Amino acid sequence: MARLKALFNWLTKTKIGYFIILLTFFWLKNYIVYLTKFNLGVVGSTQNFLLLFNPIPAGIILLGICLFFKGRKAYWLALLVDTILSMWLFANILYYREFSDFLSASIIKTSGSSSDNLGKSIAGILHFSDFFVFLDVAIIAILLILKIIKIDVRNLKFKVSALVELLAIALAGLNLTMAQKDRSGLLTRTFDNNYIVKYLGLNAFTVYDGIKTVHTSTVMAKANHNDLKSVQKYVQRHYIEPNNAYFGVAKGKNVLVIHLESFQQFLIDYKVDGKEVTPNLNKLYHSKNTLSFKNFFNQVGQGKTSDAEMMLENSIYGLQAGSAMSSYGTTNTFESAPAILGQKANYTSAVMHGGAGSFWNRDNAYKSFGYDYFFPLSFYKNKKHYYVGYGLKDKIFFSQSVKYIERLPQPFYLKLITVTNHYPYEIDKKNQSIDKTDTGDKTVDGYVQTAHYLDQAIGELLSYLKKTKLDKNTLLMLYGDHYGISGNHHRASAQLLGKSSFNNFDNLQFQRVPLMFHMNGLKGGIKRTYGGEIDVRPTLFNLLGIKDNDLIQFGHSLLSPDNPQIVAQRNGDFVTPEYSKVEGSYYYTKSGKRIKHLTVEQKRKISLINNIVTSELSLSDRIITGNLLRFYKPDWFTTVKRKKYSYKKSDTMKELKKREKKRKNSLWYLNDKKTTQSMFKTDAPELDK
Repeated sequence: MARLKALFNWLTKTKIGYFIILLTFFWLKNYIVYLTKFNLGVVGSTQNFLLLFNPIPAGIILLGICLFFKGRKAYWLALLVDTILSMWLFANILYYREFSDFLSASIIKTSGSSSDNLGKSIAGILHFSDFFVFLDVAIIAILLILKIIKIDVRNLKFKVSALVELLAIALAGLNLTMAQKDRSGLLTRTFDNNYIVKYLGLNAFTVYDGIKTVHTSTVMAKANHNDLKSVQKYVQRHYIEPNNAYFGVAKGKNVLVIHLESFQQFLIDYKVDGKEVTPNLNKLYHSKNTLSFKNFFNQVGQGKTSDAEMMLENSIYGLQAGSAMSSYGTTNTFESAPAILGQKANYTSAVMHGGAGSFWNRDNAYKSFGYDYFFPLSFYKNKKHYYVGYGLKDKIFFSQSVKYIERLPQPFYLKLITVTNHYPYEIDKKNQSIDKTDTGDKTVDGYVQTAHYLDQAIGELLSYLKKTKLDKNTLLMLYGDHYGISGNHHRASAQLLGKSSFNNFDNLQFQRVPLMFHMNGLKGGIKRTYGGEIDVRPTLFNLLGIKDNDLIQFGHSLLSPDNPQIVAQRNGDFVTPEYSKVEGSYYYTKSGKRIKHLTVEQKRKISLINNIVTSELSLSDRIITGNLLRFYKPDWFTTVKRKKYSYKKSDTMKELKKREKKRKNSLWYLNDKKTTQSMFKTDAPELDK
């Protein structure tokens, strides 16, 4: 008892004792958060030990700095440092719950382009237990105020403080050595931030990310024409000819792209209590005039929707961390689909979106992509109950978009971005026309309701296209941008799919999203080809008859019989018809059985696939971070000049009328200069008069 009392007195009455109290709390809360708030995929004794151990070196380094200060200043400064670290941990908990990733410097740097909208989801993301990270700060502050912890005003010898920091550096070195032994090339080859956190800890990841960000800035400054040569060689060596049977079958047709927000492939033909969740999309998917792809995967990273758009328009991957559109969309040179179609085939290009124009930096990035027009929320009426989550409800958005669609000179390349089917998947009761699922997971169960609403809105749009006969001259393309149900909902996902279990392999296969091309007279069918969002542009160009052999791109036409069918994930995982890679383990794609012992032939095949995946991701990053397309100028391509474009409403409408008068082939013009708005019928209750 006397020893315990002596220990208590030492802890509460000495500076080193106070430091140990703070460190212990810091270590415990970080470890608990790692186990309960993050899905790090820890496997084996080494990873489990490092997860337990890695908060200690960072804690000693950061809190130990305060030991160099005197008296009261040292105590309160240490508590301030702990508070800041707790806030950082708290922020990462919220971000991870939504994005299954950690906050990076590039995300913070570009937060202005997305924070307004992201903030609207916080109420749905926040759990009361998240505030646990501040519990130790509150307890220690109270103990200091009540003087249960007494401030030791004596100076600590510099040698002692220095030894503490040296100990921390030694422990960090040990941590890194063990991590590198278990996972070679941890800091040089991995594309997954989860690995850094589970091996080295959240704070070490923050430092690593900061160094990497500085390096990236330096790379862009130093990049030159020679850096492009290796990219060109790779692209040329791996170029695959399009399918001649489909080349140009949609030449000169309008292209209407419908962005299916957070929409996963499993929703196609899915039923709740015998009722189809997406009857309109199901009909389209199975149509003889639709090319549908059942093994099409999203390939997004932290940039999610923006990554999907980057691949759609450029056939270049998003970044390992952050959003390429947000970080580089304003400054970089791109050779994007809207600019190419405008220059090669005289297309009018536009995006319509019932959300803020600044979200994901769209109002700047679209100028770099060469979009003629951008119609964000400022172009639409936004009355009470019109808006939910991230933008206008899809039915209202489509109904209001008609007045702009009908004024676009043809042929046009138009992208409609839906948002109602977005986390947290909530919609008012008057718009609910299907029951929730019953998994017990609040995040998941509303997903089918918003997906059903999206499907209804698409049905209304399709009806309008038919009434106006716009469908006869239009290639309709629909694609899912990314997952709706993240990897943090394994139990609920298993229930939805009728599976007894759901592991990381299942989650990778769960990344399938729809891709459909529909056009009257198109020879359709459900294709089994494995591909991803990186392949969308080459496939579209195949149908439109646009030659792409001299473009810098990493995708291949999904219609080509020679398509390699290697689907790279942003974290370095991959899917092929034969093999799948998930977090360093390999599986047979068809059976889901883990390959415990690779044969010599399997090692050879998988090594080739890994090389392709890592090469493409690395080269793609090099293009974006070095702004390398500024050095590549095909003879036929005119570099996009951002100053040419203005997305102000007054400027847009003035320019649109000018172009319409010149072309004389917009839907409005062909309809004897009469609006077609009355042809769009919607049952949106908000519009009832």
